[in-house]
Amino acid sequence: MTLTTIENMAQPSADIAIIGGSGLYQMQALTNKRSVTIQTPYGNPSDDIVLGDLEGVTVAFLTRHGQGHRLTPSEVPYRANIYALKSLGVRYVISVSAVGSLQENLKPLDMVVPDQMIDMTKQRVSTFFGDGAVAHVSMADPLCPALADILMRAYDKADISEGHCHSKATYVCIEGPQFSTRAESHWYRQMQADIIGMTNMPEAKLAREASIAYATLALVTDFDCWHPHEEAVSADYAVQNLMKNAENAQKVIEQAVALVATEMPESIAHNALAQALVTPIEAMDEQTTARLSALLP
Repeated sequence: MTLTTIENMAQPSADIAIIGGSGLYQMQALTNKRSVTIQTPYGNPSDDIVLGDLEGVTVAFLTRHGQGHRLTPSEVPYRANIYALKSLGVRYVISVSAVGSLQENLKPLDMVVPDQMIDMTKQRVSTFFGDGAVAHVSMADPLCPALADILMRAYDKADISEGHCHSKATYVCIEGPQFSTRAESHWYRQMQADIIGMTNMPEAKLAREASIAYATLALVTDFDCWHPHEEAVSADYAVQNLMKNAENAQKVIEQAVALVATEMPESIAHNALAQALVTPIEAMDEQTTARLSALLP
């Protein structure tokens, strides 16, 4: 691949991005690949961003944990990742994430397109703002309904023979890297959470601040540790199921990218910051506007 260093791009390079989680470190169907290195005001992204063509559509692919899975969920540079994608002109992000199931009907090898989230993380910076600028984006609907609908339709078009795809689910995001205790797992079930993961927060919050439509294709690997008759989650067990599901996930993504490119749906996210910015741009100092330059409307 050709390595290109990009600091600022005047024109968008990709409307659609894929953030690959555990088990999805590359898109096999991606052609004409070129790697770009982007430095942001928030540090370096998890890895170089790979631009390529998927079914004739240019997309950006970023592996969340870095090649070789080097970063724990808490170490992922979420702000740098989203800022870098925004600087490439990205308007839609499909996040692929491994999750545990908190409900009997959501089984390993199933997929889930959640519509709600509970943020239980403790150590992560969850905003681009502060230090001279204030914004309060709405997170009532934290995942883009239009993009989630496309993911569900893409699953149907992918014609996958094993497992099912579920919608209208709540994703609870924990800090990790340890899996939850049995008491915590039962507590999350009492919260009416359906799946549990470690990476979609603050990713979803930052995407909303960046006016990027964001939706998750969650790959169920296990039953966490609440289930009285199923094996408690372990890294080995989760990875085994994840690798089985990763190939199917790529089929869904290919279909989803084609649908997004055709429909380019309007999202609740696309004007989120314009409606949420409290500090007038003209009241920001030069350093603040430079830091937020890729985000400001």
